[in-house]
Amino acid sequence: MLKCVDMEEMYQQYAKPVYYFLLSLSHSPEMAEELTAETFYQAIRSIHRYDGSCQLKTWLFQIAKNLWLKQCSKAKRESDLFHQNTPCECTSDPMDEIVDASEEKITFYKKVNRLDEPYRTVVYLRLASNLTFEEIGQILDQSANWARVTYYRAKERLKTSYETS
Repeated sequence: MLKCVDMEEMYQQYAKPVYYFLLSLSHSPEMAEELTAETFYQAIRSIHRYDGSCQLKTWLFQIAKNLWLKQCSKAKRESDLFHQNTPCECTSDPMDEIVDASEEKITFYKKVNRLDEPYRTVVYLRLASNLTFEEIGQILDQSANWARVTYYRAKERLKTSYETS
């Protein structure tokens, strides 16, 4: 079990990567912020269940992913209740808020944002969160090889998008 001091260190070390992961899924800074806070709240509540079988950041990303999926289910239920077709993802582009003023970076991340799932998520996990393919596979309930192949295919799609623009 982690000490209280370690909880603060855990938050300091992993809050930003968890936030960017959730932002890549939700496309909403507000939702990503809310889910990041909930991720750490749930992690602290259930730290006694962390068995060390994976890295701490992988465990946190799994919690974050599950909370996002729960939020999507809730949004879908509410949408069905009111007979509206409200998607879970917001349509606003938050990239300007998280990317430097560099036009190349903005263009690149816009192209990444246009990728279909799971390519977009794998690229964000790899580049923004600096996770290994093994960790990405664990978070997305896939193999490391699947993550590697998906990342390669995403890179190929990005190359194609640059060639056609």
